[in-house]
Amino acid sequence: MGTLKTAVVTGAGSGVGRATAIQLVAAGWSVALVGRREEALRETAAATGRPEACRVEACDVGRAEDVRAMASRVVAAWGGVEVLVNAAGTNVPRRALEVLSDDDYHLMIDANMHGPYHCAQAFLPGMRERGSGTIVNVVSDAGKQASPKAGPGYVMSKFGLAGLTQAINAEERGRGIRACALFPGDIDTPLLDRRPVVPDAAARARMMQPEDIAECVMLCIQLPSRVVIEEMLVRPR
Repeated sequence: MGTLKTAVVTGAGSGVGRATAIQLVAAGWSVALVGRREEALRETAAATGRPEACRVEACDVGRAEDVRAMASRVVAAWGGVEVLVNAAGTNVPRRALEVLSDDDYHLMIDANMHGPYHCAQAFLPGMRERGSGTIVNVVSDAGKQASPKAGPGYVMSKFGLAGLTQAINAEERGRGIRACALFPGDIDTPLLDRRPVVPDAAARARMMQPEDIAECVMLCIQLPSRVVIEEMLVRPR
C-alpha cells in the first residue's frame, strides 16, 4: 500500500516540535499539531503559512486516554498516519536528586517517556496494517550520558525513550516500520528557561536552533523506506 503524507507532531506548540511541523507542511505534508496549549498550536498552524494543512489537537500526551481519543480523531479524518514525531518533553528547575520532588519526577516521566509510548501504541496498529510508517523520537544527549545539567528524572526518561526506539525497531522492522532516535545536545528552546541557571544570550547563540533538529527529523523521514537511521547524535559544532 502506498504511503500517506500525514504526520503527527507532539510538542508542536514550540521549539523542535513547531520547527518540525513548519518544515513538514512546507514539504507538502498534512500535520496534526499535538500539545497541551491550544493557543500555541494555533500559532504554529499560522506560522506554517498553510493552516489548512494542519489539525490542532490539544492533548496531554502523558494521559493514555487523551492520546487514544486524539489518535481516533486524526485517523478518522485522514484514514491513517504515516509519520509520528515525538518532540514533546519537559524538565524542572529543581532537578538534582537532592531536591527533586516526587511530583516533578512523575511529570518528567509522563511527558518524556510515557507520552511517546502512548502515541506509538496509538498509531502503530495503523502502520502495521499499511506496512509502512516512521516514528522519530527526539531524545537528548542526556539519553546517552547522565550529567548534573540534565538531572536524574530527565535522564531516566530519556534513557527510557531510547529503549523504546530500539524496541520498536526490534519488533516492527519486518512490518515496514522504522524508528529513529535523535540525541541532540543544547538547543535554544523555551526549555532552557527551566534550568536552575538560565543561559544568557551569548550561551544561547552558541547552541543549535530548533530548525537544525527539524532538518534532522526530515532526513530520517525522507530517506528511502529501505533505510533507517536508528540513532543520530547531534551537537553544536
